[in-house]
Amino acid sequence: MANVLVIDDDKILNEFLCNMVAGMGHQSSHAENRQEGLKLAKELLPDIIYLDVHLPDGSGLGILPSLREISSEPEIIIITGTGDPDSAELAIKNGAWDYIVKPASLQDISLPLIRALQYRSAKQNRNPLAVIKREGIVGDSPSMKQCLDSLARAATSDISVLITGETGTGKELFARAIHNNSSRAESGFVIVDCTALPETLVESILFGHQRGAFTGADKTTEGLIKQADGGTLFLDEAGELPLPLQKAFLRVLQEHRVRPLGSGEEYESNFRLISATNRDLDRMVEEGAFRRDLLFRLRAFQLDLPPLREHLQDIKQLAIHHVFKICERYGEITKAISPEFFSALMEYDWPGNIRELVQTIESAIVASDGEPVLFPHHLPVSHRVRLAQSSIGKSDSGSTARQSPSKTQPTFPGHKSFRAEVFASAEKQYLQELLRLSEGDFQRACTLSGLSRARLYALLSKYRISRKQ
Repeated sequence: MANVLVIDDDKILNEFLCNMVAGMGHQSSHAENRQEGLKLAKELLPDIIYLDVHLPDGSGLGILPSLREISSEPEIIIITGTGDPDSAELAIKNGAWDYIVKPASLQDISLPLIRALQYRSAKQNRNPLAVIKREGIVGDSPSMKQCLDSLARAATSDISVLITGETGTGKELFARAIHNNSSRAESGFVIVDCTALPETLVESILFGHQRGAFTGADKTTEGLIKQADGGTLFLDEAGELPLPLQKAFLRVLQEHRVRPLGSGEEYESNFRLISATNRDLDRMVEEGAFRRDLLFRLRAFQLDLPPLREHLQDIKQLAIHHVFKICERYGEITKAISPEFFSALMEYDWPGNIRELVQTIESAIVASDGEPVLFPHHLPVSHRVRLAQSSIGKSDSGSTARQSPSKTQPTFPGHKSFRAEVFASAEKQYLQELLRLSEGDFQRACTLSGLSRARLYALLSKYRISRKQ
């Protein structure tokens, strides 16, 4: 018997879903808002959650990541009366099992539940994945565990993998880990940095060339694709691959045969392809900057790495790991880390992700010189300023709480809350003006603002802004 939670403010639908679940022999519970739903989910540890998008206290999609982190790892079925492609994209990218638009038939509503329970049963009964080599990959948060699970599955086959994520999230680390855990681990891991390929030499670098093939070709050179024979070819920042070369590279992927420049013969290269990018390749396809057929080849299996701000609970492990490594590299005794240092790291949103965190820790170690313990004052000035600004609001609210309730105090907002309120107001006005200028065209709005479709939709949901302005 499964445990199913319904989070929807429609009382009639709540009753219908709970009766349907009970009729299928399962236990049901329901909540009518986000806060109550999240509380019940943590208490009941459901197997399946039906989640509405529009709830009285905000968008249901806003708590989807928190629901995914519950220890029972529930499958979440989105059910909404106002579905649109952007919310569907956001839901699926955040791990939703299915997306149902009301009104829907009984079969449309019950079948996802049946399939999700079948999947959970099969997952519990299958053989556990072998312990993977994860050198350099640190963290045990739910989102990181999900990435490691995907890594382990990718390593069991030769399927082409596309790793996506912001700069500094560890895409190359994951690519190496897939290679090191695969049957090709004993062969080469060859990196193609697409951002550093000279346009005039790109074909020579990839395919190789014969002596005399062009001016300056004084010897025969083996291309990177040939060097990857038997191993893995890692296409780093694949979105930067020049458009004229994409057709030739597509042929290589299809046939695994290459003709070096100046040669009349082809050679075969049995390589496994892993690609990485921080760009939106689907948008590039729409804009004509990337071949759709090549994207299909690259994205046979996709692994999306979360930004550090979405798994801050891993910061402590990351900090300890890198403090040890950096101190070892400098030949120093490993420094202790004060609780305040950890707190300071947690206060920052890390736009540069793990790469920025590592650089910050190294800077702090250098600044600490011979001192044995890292404190916040060892951090770069920019981090310390942010921490000080953050503490102002906390100090103001704390002193207010300590005042005698019998004395009337003038109301004045703390700096942090005031700043947040002003920022929220300005951001809402910006989004409204953005939609007005783009006339509700999401593609144009994304181009003007530089926001991804998923991020733009999330912001519109946060401020309850209609696409029609």
